[in-house]
Amino acid sequence: MLKLERVDACYGSFKALDAIDMTIEAGELVVLLGANGAGKTTLFNTVSGLHRPSAGRINVAGRDVTGAKPSALVASGVVQCPEGRKLFPDMSVMKNLWLGGYVHRGDKRAMQKTLDDILAMFPILAEKKNEAAGSLSGGQQQMVAIGRALMGRPKLLLLDEPSLGLAPLIVKQVFETVAEINAAGTTVLLAEQNAYAALKIASRAYVIENGRLTIEGDRESMLGNEAVRKAYIGA
Repeated sequence: MLKLERVDACYGSFKALDAIDMTIEAGELVVLLGANGAGKTTLFNTVSGLHRPSAGRINVAGRDVTGAKPSALVASGVVQCPEGRKLFPDMSVMKNLWLGGYVHRGDKRAMQKTLDDILAMFPILAEKKNEAAGSLSGGQQQMVAIGRALMGRPKLLLLDEPSLGLAPLIVKQVFETVAEINAAGTTVLLAEQNAYAALKIASRAYVIENGRLTIEGDRESMLGNEAVRKAYIGA
């Protein structure tokens, strides 16, 4: 589904990603672990076309998409749910959701079906559909952000720090929802600092440090890796 080959990304003279090689198979749920500033968001923005790579190739579903525009990538099934949610706070929940399906606006029937599925997944959003998105709790805003991403009908969903700033009970609900989305057939790349919760639902994981991938492995090996436990999980 996703293959990165020797991908670099720079901000001026600063190299934020350095020779990234990554492969994610269709149907997988893969976690990208790393501290703040390690390069997780830059990697996501590079895959989704928001930041142009300075070297390397990006392949999605067998097609070279290196340097493609974000709108083209969304239309092809690559959708990002950004860190911090990035909602339109003064717009209603419903308008925020509909905006997520903008690239599919010509197929109103399919958009309505997707919306119905999202409201069934997050019933509270149906109750608050006419309220301003910015008036919702943090957990509810994260539901809107995930729902907005799902309106794009992703084949590959990039979830950037969905648990950030949420209470433990809400974090548990968010990860359960992510697992359900993956089980329904969507490939997921999940960037997280909450390593233990993320690894419990993942099939594999990568660790990124200073723009380089340093460790990779399946869930069991990562949970048992002393360096991973010390840096991201604890004793």
